[in-house]
Amino acid sequence: MIDTPNVPEPVWQLMQQKLGCDDAQMAEFKQVPRNQRAAATAMTMVNKIIVFEVVESHGCFNDHETGHRLFFGGDATLLTEPAPPRICAHLLSQIGPLVFTIQELTYAGVDPNVLCFNRAACIDVGRECGGWGRVVVEAKVLDRADAEPLMLG
Repeated sequence: MIDTPNVPEPVWQLMQQKLGCDDAQMAEFKQVPRNQRAAATAMTMVNKIIVFEVVESHGCFNDHETGHRLFFGGDATLLTEPAPPRICAHLLSQIGPLVFTIQELTYAGVDPNVLCFNRAACIDVGRECGGWGRVVVEAKVLDRADAEPLMLG
């Protein structure tokens, strides 16, 4: 049996505000063991930035180039301020499952940087296979303080 974590009340209050629950709904939400486990580790994700760096790019119509980075907060929010001016929906749609996996590993108490398959690619198959271009990104999770210099440059 999994221990029930002790979640500080301010975390529950923040979650209630974000989820838009009334007190009765929140009381019910708090009784679900997986919600307790996720809430106990959610504050860890607040101090993390998920970085997707382009490690391969050829023929990208949206100008994603090797070295470009996309940044997500630990809450899975795309941080648009340091983002490239154009972001391809076909690449972004493939990043989502990795963000989810990173969050799940964190909720389970596993370092998300041990993820074996930490790359995603746009759905375009590239010119070699009849498409237009291809972009591959690699994910890593950094402490916010370590990610901030990357976000500025």
